[in-house]
Amino acid sequence: IPKEKTMIFDRLNNSKQYFILGEKFKKAFDFLINTDLKNIKEGKYEIAGNEIYANIQGLTTKQKSEKKWEVHKDYIDIQYVIKGKEAMGYGILEDFEEIIPYDKKRDVAFLDTKKEYNYVNVMEGEFVIFYPNDVHAPMLSVTNAQNIKKVIVKIKV
Repeated sequence: IPKEKTMIFDRLNNSKQYFILGEKFKKAFDFLINTDLKNIKEGKYEIAGNEIYANIQGLTTKQKSEKKWEVHKDYIDIQYVIKGKEAMGYGILEDFEEIIPYDKKRDVAFLDTKKEYNYVNVMEGEFVIFYPNDVHAPMLSVTNAQNIKKVIVKIKV
């Protein structure tokens, strides 16, 4: 699995083209395709132990002014919107400074930047892949705050 890539944005019905990224991606997308995500309960679901797992979350989106930029080192995120819509910010690591140091156990550091950054609106049925070192700010409102349901599949690099 490549450790450093640029984020990917697409629809789940196109996910088979990403199987070429490796067996772990195939297993992750098989879970997303073959699971009744609309009715699954919130929580953690192991797909392949700690190598691949899914976190199902229900949450309320926040305003962009409340965003927290984050970055991972050990896991790739596939963030998929099950219900609702969510904006996600993304940026380039060297433009950020660490404000909360990397926590190995949680695989996350929090960052900030003075630069303006990009956002992608992720609708139901769409996903974003963030590789390690892809700085991102999830859980943001497209317009107004709304309740959404999403899954984050974590793939160990």
